[in-house]
Amino acid sequence: MSLDQNLFTLHLTPHKQYPNVIDLVDSSGNIHYRKQRTASSEYKIEIYDPLSESLLITATSPSVSSKTKILELKNPTHTLELRYTGTISFRWGFKWEEHEFEWKREECFMLRKPDPPVLVAVSKETNSRLKNTTVQILDYNLNRFDVDDRKGLELVILTALLTFSDANEQYAIAPPPPSSNSRAVSSPSNVKPPATILEARPLPPPKPAPKTGMDRIAELQAIRGEYNEVTVEDEGSVEHYAQYCSNLLSDDAMLFITVKSAENIHVPKVLQVVEEAKRIRHKAGLSEEEELHQYVLYDTRPRKKGPRRIKLDDDDKNKQAYVPPNSLTIHLSKIPMPELQPKVQPGDKGKKDGRTGKYLYGFSRCY
Repeated sequence: MSLDQNLFTLHLTPHKQYPNVIDLVDSSGNIHYRKQRTASSEYKIEIYDPLSESLLITATSPSVSSKTKILELKNPTHTLELRYTGTISFRWGFKWEEHEFEWKREECFMLRKPDPPVLVAVSKETNSRLKNTTVQILDYNLNRFDVDDRKGLELVILTALLTFSDANEQYAIAPPPPSSNSRAVSSPSNVKPPATILEARPLPPPKPAPKTGMDRIAELQAIRGEYNEVTVEDEGSVEHYAQYCSNLLSDDAMLFITVKSAENIHVPKVLQVVEEAKRIRHKAGLSEEEELHQYVLYDTRPRKKGPRRIKLDDDDKNKQAYVPPNSLTIHLSKIPMPELQPKVQPGDKGKKDGRTGKYLYGFSRCY
């Protein structure tokens, strides 16, 4: 079956150094999943995240040709059966949440009896056997139905396809049956038996080089699960944080971002990051095309109570020492956000920052 070149496509690419490893690579060369077949008396494959090297899902069965395979997803753990349901034709089925799915050769369908099935994934074979090289998940069809764990379903669909490819390799290297007209002869002692697909377990691929610069900033935010929020901490320079913020704002779908301090010692760094991000936009001419509103919140975390100090010096009675904010959150928005605009009492200047001399209270300003 021909694939739509405009859709997201994963290519099943054998690893150059490790024969038991298959990488699922997109058209730009980015590895999304890594499959490894383990050496054991039973059939078992493991699918990993290539960046964190965390195990995502396994598939096991007594042998590669077994008609039932057990798939187990990790974190959280969930187990399901991939079962051969065909008689003559190729059909494998599994259940996910409230839906039933079925692989038929190059196509995976969601079954909706008595309604027609819906195509949710397609693959491309290299020959008449199930030797798949590319696969596409049809998100536009899956979006029509209620599926809570879409990532888990994607892993199950891809893992099932990978087991089919392994089964095809088993059939491909199996020796042909002897002809009924041929005479039985003894094998010479120097003839080697057919190679088995279960080779020695290879060494795991080397870990990717640690990310640096703005890529490290993006990785830190992804670990937190924050995509329009930027938490400023010790690691990373002001310039890299600012460039990351500017890149987020350059996305048309991103209406606002939030820059916040991880601890009270990072409050000055947050101010530097925001000012540098606005400077980058100004140099690129973006500030003239699209105004940017800024809203500031400070002291959002309760201060820790310490021992009470009694001052005996009369000269300091009327002097109030500057106390920096214990936290700082700045919203940079392409649209007005009235809900973030606090009500400022007349004569209330807010808290003055000792480093910049600016008053820190919620406000909206265009840049």
